[in-house]
Amino acid sequence: MAGENHGGDLLGPTVIDGDEDKTRGGGGPSPVRPERLRGPVEFVGRTAELAQLRRLVEAPPCLILLEGEPGIGKSRLVAELLADLPGHRLIGECDDVPEPFPLGVLLDAIRGSADRLGALNPVAGALAPLLPELVDALPDAPPPLTDPAAERHRLLRAVAAVLAALTPTTLLLEDLHWADPATCEFLGYLATHPVDGLAVVLTARTPAPGGSTPIHDALARTPPWTVTRVTLSPLDADDVRRLAARTLRLADPPQQLTATLLDRTAGIPFVVEEVLRTLAERGGDPLADDSVPFVLRDVLLWRLRPLDEATREVLGAAAVLGLAPDQRILASVLNLDRVAVGAALSAAHRAGLLHDAGDGLRFRHDLARQVVYDLVPRETREWLHLRVARVLEQALPKPVAQLAHHYRRAGGGADFVRNAEAAADLATERGDDATAASFLLQTMDVVELPRPVRVRLAAKLGRSAIDGLSQAEAIPVLERLLADRRLPPGARGELGLVLGRMLRQQGEALRGYAEIERAVPYLRAPRRKAPALAVLAAPDTVVGRHVDYHLARCAEAENAATASGDPAAHLAVRIARASLLLELGDPAAWAIITELRASAELADRPREHARACLNWAQGALHAGHPEQAEALLAAGRTLVDETGYERLTALVEATELSLDRAAGRLDGLAERLSRLVATAARMPVTLLDTRAELATVLARTAADGDHVESAERELRDVVADARRVGAIWPLVQALSALARLTLAERPDEAVRHATDALILVRGKGILAWAADVVLVLAEAAVAAGEPARAADAVAELEAGIAGRDAPLALAALRRCRELVPA
Repeated sequence: MAGENHGGDLLGPTVIDGDEDKTRGGGGPSPVRPERLRGPVEFVGRTAELAQLRRLVEAPPCLILLEGEPGIGKSRLVAELLADLPGHRLIGECDDVPEPFPLGVLLDAIRGSADRLGALNPVAGALAPLLPELVDALPDAPPPLTDPAAERHRLLRAVAAVLAALTPTTLLLEDLHWADPATCEFLGYLATHPVDGLAVVLTARTPAPGGSTPIHDALARTPPWTVTRVTLSPLDADDVRRLAARTLRLADPPQQLTATLLDRTAGIPFVVEEVLRTLAERGGDPLADDSVPFVLRDVLLWRLRPLDEATREVLGAAAVLGLAPDQRILASVLNLDRVAVGAALSAAHRAGLLHDAGDGLRFRHDLARQVVYDLVPRETREWLHLRVARVLEQALPKPVAQLAHHYRRAGGGADFVRNAEAAADLATERGDDATAASFLLQTMDVVELPRPVRVRLAAKLGRSAIDGLSQAEAIPVLERLLADRRLPPGARGELGLVLGRMLRQQGEALRGYAEIERAVPYLRAPRRKAPALAVLAAPDTVVGRHVDYHLARCAEAENAATASGDPAAHLAVRIARASLLLELGDPAAWAIITELRASAELADRPREHARACLNWAQGALHAGHPEQAEALLAAGRTLVDETGYERLTALVEATELSLDRAAGRLDGLAERLSRLVATAARMPVTLLDTRAELATVLARTAADGDHVESAERELRDVVADARRVGAIWPLVQALSALARLTLAERPDEAVRHATDALILVRGKGILAWAADVVLVLAEAAVAAGEPARAADAVAELEAGIAGRDAPLALAALRRCRELVPA
């Protein structure tokens, strides 16, 4: 009957094959259904990407990040890569609900390689407690270290040592968007410390616009040449046509079919394959909604249709469990025997809803699992999550991360919070503060959380290393907590300090500084108050605070450190005191620096030592001591290399570039600065300073109008950004360079910029910072024939630096006095 629908056409009334079906009474044209497909659809497209991957992997060391949206074909591409790749390979896969166990995916990848391990670096013994399967092949575990950061770094070196012993090999790690922070830290370390003979291939989903993931954050902190990024795009029309031809056994698929496929599937390979599989089995009916999820939903609904109710129930529970459902757990959840569960999963496999991955049946892709999951009614889903949680409660040790996930989906607030806190505590014990904070942040969304519990969890959150998280997510949570007037003083102090640190790391200098100021009165423990006050003692990061204020905060910090009796607090304050005195041009700074660098306290904390050396190198540059800055930079660079503290890599390079500019080594400097600006995008404080350096170099080397215009535009951008965030050093530096750049053609404008900078420096009270702008004022006054106009500014500079150890400012003052005698 005309218009009758026997199951529906998937893509419209397209004739798959023009041959007549001689066996049918009607004798008219009819679709010929190809033989049912088994296994994956043929691989098409991606020729250039596959060739690039092969070229890289065959010439290790290399680290490749293969990324793209869900279903884009990342796993299929690496399967093609590995299919004919000679040699050994190590494979690990991240879980969407990871346990708080650092480096889990890496340990899974190497735990079965005992027979291939030869002589090992003794540091590899640090993995012995984590890999009992390799205990006979690993060196003895070394004694524990007192510094958690050093312990974590030794663990990273141990993994690298084991990987080195397994080379030549290819390490494939999938779904890194779900990776734990320690794994991401290691891969960032591996990018800058490659292992000979090791090819590393990572797959990850592309972050949502404006978002990020820990793996993208970690790799963003590495130089761009250390990671090869391969981004997969949707299939184009030609690829979709070839895929349709091979899948449907057609020599020349109709153009309408290709166009409709491309339109309805957005060219996402997994969805294209699923639609084509279904077309090959049943034919095709226009969909009411052409978005990808609805296309896939329609396909899977059709595949579910022949399954009985019991099989559908098992499949729905499997989707709740995850990509690779455990038959034993499914049987317990549904009160079925394992034979019945196995039969149901086999039926789903025959229907094309699951596939055999070699280690059991699993969903072909998370998109497919998600569609099946969404088809389960909400009440049923919540019941299944609760049942899964009750079953997992019986396991030892308890999988607290999984329990937190299932209780949260089941709506069990108290049980979720209990397990999330346990998972956070476990992560903290293992030195993974970022994972701990992620669990604790989730608990803050529980509306019915009792106030005492919220306070306790907030205090733990404050002690976690929140800078390891996506800060865009963490900052508003902390702000919301701090807006609660009922928050106890102790928690207010801890959370305010953490929020201040995070805002500063985001480049919000003044907001972060002010948040720490508000937090300090609420910090009860002197050992917590001392380092917070030490941050407030730094003069070069924020506008609107006079140096006398910084000196007062430094004195308070010293008193708090003495009261605490904590060597770490005392060390932080001494480092801050030396930095403050350097900026003031006080010769006593060098005695403190010499004493600290010779001390066991600083030697035992190599990361703090590295950061201190780099900060002191910057202070030495500000004052005009390039030789001392060179020596401190060299020490800091060595410590960063030894500790693998990748977060300081950009600061090392920025300091080196500043030294080159100060020394007049300008060849290629603009290009190096531009490269650092691009790679330091996730370190805004370093980025703003580096942009100011870049603009200054462009201004100094501008030889024609185009370069002058570009330099001026960049300087104005830096001024605007620095004013917005309240960062004084790059603001003064950029205003000074802008004044110098405009002096010849627009002297009035140059005077205005120089005066703006001088006002800022007066507010800070460190007149040495104004040496160059005072020189600009003097030169402008002389050019106008009115040298007396600059007399007051020159006299102010002279008084401000009298008796100071500030060679740069003293040299500028001598030139000023040549132009404007006293």
